[in-house]
Amino acid sequence: MTTELRIISIGACEMHDLWGERSAARTGHATTTLITSGRTRILVDPGLPAQALAARLRERANIAPRDITHIFLTSFRPDTRRALPLFEEAIWWISESEREGVGVPLVGSLQRAEEAGDKELADTIRAEIELLRRFEAAPDHLCERVDLFPLPGVTPGLAGLIVADTRHTTVICGDAIPTTEHLEQGAVPKWSADAVRAQESFADAVEIADLLILGRDNIVVNPTKRPF
Repeated sequence: MTTELRIISIGACEMHDLWGERSAARTGHATTTLITSGRTRILVDPGLPAQALAARLRERANIAPRDITHIFLTSFRPDTRRALPLFEEAIWWISESEREGVGVPLVGSLQRAEEAGDKELADTIRAEIELLRRFEAAPDHLCERVDLFPLPGVTPGLAGLIVADTRHTTVICGDAIPTTEHLEQGAVPKWSADAVRAQESFADAVEIADLLILGRDNIVVNPTKRPF
């Protein structure tokens, strides 16, 4: 069985720290990737608004949202998941570490909001908790030739995917490596939760991958493996 990868939408950084930006310059959204293996269709990081992503699915893969069997989020950041309402019938996956790393602080924030009597904030946090509960812990092996690849640091439990075929190994990085500038400069995002772990994850991705699908950019050849 063949496993196919297709970029549905190339993402963008809300603030690109390596372009000298210090505040939001655009609407950020994650790169969205489609993995097809037999009848399994996994959509990674549906970050565009629902209407835009539905159009991209038709343009790039000639499929509709109902054809997606699984959603996988590399992280729980809001700009990885705007189009989730399109995929209510799919199975939703996120790494168990990210679910716990996000969920525990959210519960604490909810308790503080309730104690402070801030109903609006409490309702917002409660909605985030309910959304997170909808996700199942991603298995180590998602489908044929596709495996979970923990890349913690930028967020507590960020995880990418390894897609292996007979010719090369592709790593879907999420924000572990957001853009070509980060890749070429060996830099992790300045907003990383744990910069040391983020740098280790960056190195792990570069060590194993022939091709990298960057969190806010296109698919690229690993610069350490380019032919001379």
